[in-house]
Amino acid sequence: PKIIAQVSHVIADETKRLSFLVERVLQMSVFESGHAGIEFQEIDVNELLTTIINNFSFRVNNTNGKIIAQLKATKTTVLADEMHLTNVFYNLMDNAVKYRRGTLILTISTTNNDKGHLVISIEDNGIGIAKDHLKNIFDKFYRVPKGNVHNAKGFGSGLAYVARIIKLHHGTVRAESAVNTRTKFVIELTPTKQ
Repeated sequence: PKIIAQVSHVIADETKRLSFLVERVLQMSVFESGHAGIEFQEIDVNELLTTIINNFSFRVNNTNGKIIAQLKATKTTVLADEMHLTNVFYNLMDNAVKYRRGTLILTISTTNNDKGHLVISIEDNGIGIAKDHLKNIFDKFYRVPKGNVHNAKGFGSGLAYVARIIKLHHGTVRAESAVNTRTKFVIELTPTKQ
């Protein structure tokens, strides 16, 4: 019964996420016209990430990988659109699974920096991104060339979506990477309570 209850909870959350994804597709045309349709509300990012990590752990466990959660921030409430912020985190975690190298170790952390900003970090030990391509990864439809390797499907719109949503939340996103070592995405948002 305990496992059934847990799986049922994951199914409910994943169904919610799928409806979010459908909404995201519908809103892409809205983004093109410059109207984002963002609905801000107070959200505790540590709580949101805990739910996402619990649900996503099934996918990571299926690859024999593991998730390390280090949610240490104390100022974690931000004004955000839950659907879009959830999609941002799922997108970055999905990429870690898609572009893994060997056993995936996915580290998700939150801290507050000296400016009081909430810093969210999503880091993997995957194939990495060459420095030449790093500056373009947030461009719409840009995909890092992989020669004839096409094992990861996509249109190159995911990271452009991430950048757009974080900008609409008055935050910043950047990437750090080293080929065959790691990729780390760092998002900064301003908490509602400093």
